Amino acid sequence: MNSLTGSYVPGSSLLHRLPAGAKLAALALACTVLVLLSSPLALAGAAAVTAGLYALARVGAAVAWAQIKPVRWFALALFAVQFVLVGLDAALATTLRVVLAVALAGLVTVTTRSSDMTAALERLLSPVRFVGLDPFRLSLLLSLTIRSVPVVASLATRVREAQRARGVERSLRAFAVPLVVSSLRYADALGEALSARGLDDED
Repeated sequence: MNSLTGSYVPGSSLLHRLPAGAKLAALALACTVLVLLSSPLALAGAAAVTAGLYALARVGAAVAWAQIKPVRWFALALFAVQFVLVGLDAALATTLRVVLAVALAGLVTVTTRSSDMTAALERLLSPVRFVGLDPFRLSLLLSLTIRSVPVVASLATRVREAQRARGVERSLRAFAVPLVVSSLRYADALGEALSARGLDDED
């Protein structure tokens, strides 16, 4: 179920049971591979693998679509610009890389509990304590940052749809102001939730 701190979808699939650290490492490796792939055909194969992983996770088509829906307009704009500048094949490759990276990151998010992701990041960041930083707070910050990206993207999509309904889709102010207000409300609600759990800035 969705929450203020993420979009974890409960399940018992193999991907749900994998350790958070393994999933984060696999995500880093997958994104590296995506950068190295240059052929649209190879990236189409990567898309098929990604779709297969979502099927393996058994989170449903609606959840899968929700991970990439917020970036659909950006992807279209990116494709159009790349098509004009570098041609069809390069435009397809660049756009597929971005969409697949977002989809894979979303898959990690929906199959990993916030607490598990934070714990994995804390272990990874444990050496920072030698320079005076708190691994737990830093890992919590990174975890919340990862999970807040799709939330803000979703807010932007809602604001954009509301713009179209009002016939002011070309107004930058009509887009920016509601988005900033909605983001601040989300941040405020998130801060209250963290404070209620004793995770505020007080020592």
